[in-house]
Amino acid sequence: MKSTPLVALQKPKDISLNEIEEELNGIWLSQAAGSGKTTAVATRAATFSMVIYEPEEFQQLLAGLGFFSGQIDGIHGTETREAIKEAQKTYGFSITGRVDSHTLAKLREEFAKLPSDRQKISNLDGRGFSISEAIAAQNPCRIITLCPTMGEDTGVTAQVSAYCPIQQKSEESLICAEYITLRGTKEALERVDDIVESLLIPDLPKFVWWKATPNPEQDLFKRLSGCSNCLIVDSCYFSDPESELLKMQELIEQETYIADLNWHRLAPWQELSAAAFDPPERRMSLGEIDNVAIDYEKGNATQALMFLGWYASRLDWKPISFTSEGGDYDLKYVKFKAPNDKEVVAELAAIPAADYGEIPGDLVGLRLTSSNPNANCCTILCSETTGCMRMEAGGSAQSCRTEQVTATSDQKAESLMTQQLQRWGRDVLYEESLALTAKILQLR
Repeated sequence: MKSTPLVALQKPKDISLNEIEEELNGIWLSQAAGSGKTTAVATRAATFSMVIYEPEEFQQLLAGLGFFSGQIDGIHGTETREAIKEAQKTYGFSITGRVDSHTLAKLREEFAKLPSDRQKISNLDGRGFSISEAIAAQNPCRIITLCPTMGEDTGVTAQVSAYCPIQQKSEESLICAEYITLRGTKEALERVDDIVESLLIPDLPKFVWWKATPNPEQDLFKRLSGCSNCLIVDSCYFSDPESELLKMQELIEQETYIADLNWHRLAPWQELSAAAFDPPERRMSLGEIDNVAIDYEKGNATQALMFLGWYASRLDWKPISFTSEGGDYDLKYVKFKAPNDKEVVAELAAIPAADYGEIPGDLVGLRLTSSNPNANCCTILCSETTGCMRMEAGGSAQSCRTEQVTATSDQKAESLMTQQLQRWGRDVLYEESLALTAKILQLR
């Protein structure tokens, strides 16, 4: 037994908990009856339950507007990026191949103008079945995917399946994941939030992966974040990072445990910037730093803000002002007071890129300097894909320690998710860093 066919319950009404459980039980009974001579025993969900909220609204909008003919699967592949570029070209936006807040707003506006009969989307909806290998390969778990649809509210439908990718060496057991995919409009999914919560297996860890901008005012979000052991987000896709990071801090203060996949992408920058001051002769100069410059890829300031929050929290800098000057680089300045009463100024610059990467807002460069010419603290870090030219142009390059940062091998959310599931637990360093970031943002 490797897998089972998808069992679809296509009814123009909200699905019931009993119907879903009956379908799951039917799958397992049919597998047992059809196993024949095999002695393999299927291990059902025994490690955790996870709810994945996967809107992928932009793919639906692109499809409805005729830019995208592929499968709605939540994967930012070549076909999706080309569709975004075509839409951006049509509407006169900067061509990046990524959906920023302006592009998304325009897509929503144009879609709303379509006649109701043209708002029906015929593209195959493959959401809910693309994470089998990434998450379930070594975990007998239950994954419940919520897929908001657009158009008329015809109730909530469900697809139920079992997936058994791993055969144990003894060939006496199978590790299987149960998949439950619910589809309906946002309003329809709100109606069945009690069913979603009931599908989470008691006495097992419960995760919620919210693949959208968090909305603490949304009933479904409140219910799911309230019943989960860990709320997982990816801040690289926040539409308004400065506001949404404050919402994350409010949730943490309400005892909601949050894991941000984007935080893990900062690890190489954190490690190298810390290692730069490992030598005793440089460590003594840490207190001399009074100027920080952070460059990030234009489009999302989250990584830059979180990195600054981390660095300031480690050196006990207290934020005293936050100003935005805008311009081509959307310049932002933050002033701090160091423990020695020294004033520290941090500059955040959004750098336009000729070839935008897959992760919005990746860090591009970092420079730490001092107004004291005798201080041994000048440090330059830069992405290996962009080089150090801009940071070195800031002066004092000859006396700076300069290194290139190699990104983690796979920064995609699904890969980071597998790592998160292996080490879940409160991340005190993240929470302290976010708390400092929130103090900076509250000064706006």
